[in-house]
Amino acid sequence: MGPLVTLAETVQYKLSPPATGGTPDTSLLAQAADSSNGSTTPTGGGSAQVSMQPAMTTPVTPALSGEGHFVHTVNTSDGPVVQIAYVRPDNVHTSFLTGVAWMSHSLRFVLHPGFEDPGTPGMSQPDSVKPSQYPGLVATFNSGFKLKDANGGYYDNGHYAAPLVNGAASFVIYKDGHATVGTWGSDVKMGSDVAFVRQNLQPLITNGQLAPDLSSNVQSNWGATIGGAYYVWRSGIGVTKTGDLVYVMGDALSVSSLADILHRAGAVTAMQLDINKLWTTFMYYKHPSSSAGSGRVEPHKMGNFARPADRYLQETSRDFFAVYDPKVA
Repeated sequence: MGPLVTLAETVQYKLSPPATGGTPDTSLLAQAADSSNGSTTPTGGGSAQVSMQPAMTTPVTPALSGEGHFVHTVNTSDGPVVQIAYVRPDNVHTSFLTGVAWMSHSLRFVLHPGFEDPGTPGMSQPDSVKPSQYPGLVATFNSGFKLKDANGGYYDNGHYAAPLVNGAASFVIYKDGHATVGTWGSDVKMGSDVAFVRQNLQPLITNGQLAPDLSSNVQSNWGATIGGAYYVWRSGIGVTKTGDLVYVMGDALSVSSLADILHRAGAVTAMQLDINKLWTTFMYYKHPSSSAGSGRVEPHKMGNFARPADRYLQETSRDFFAVYDPKVA
């Protein structure tokens, strides 16, 4: 059904390209405010070590009420380890909101394979988050392009699903669970402490500087989009100077506006992840006090993407990242 879905999306985009001007539905900002007052239960004991992030500068000024302000969505014993904010993507597409998720460097990251891409033989993780993993689960988000299109490789604890490529933008997870983003062969390299590597295209941001070719040969450099569109659903991930991770996702994003928002969120190195409506997803998970000890989780979406919130709690065809509280088994 893939070609039929692509054709349908192409027709839909040509008939209804992203609107320009206007104001967004601010219910997302209201939902973010509500989530900050929710009943998320810490998953462990101890003293809080994580503080709320300062508001980020917004691409559009003046900012809307609450725009660019982070609110906590998941608390652990370390404090608000997952925080989200929303901003408009640029001065043209002002009726859209882009989601920004900040994730503490104290969290444990894992790369899960998809059952089709890259396939599960030889992988250390299943193609979904299993119930036994629910107690410590705090977030999940999409990975990169299919490997045939990523211009990079995939590594899982000694197993190569595709060879790693020097110069490729790389999301690297170490055996202690912490993660970073870098350029393979220069600022990140293979070592005995590397657990996972997922590569996708070239870096968007390096050493705090946006790549000079973000608007050049977009289809060939940054991925084919539905109908050849320029402003589409895009996602990306970056690392801040303090080692925390920031993920950005939304509709009506160009490569340049994606990189700009990652930079505004504090990323000093960043890469693009998957694009187009069906593949960009970020979920955070609450552990209601009523189910303490049961391992039940409540998945919540960041933004209004197409896939269901429990997407990665089911077997999935494409690889993805899961984020866990390291203090919970």
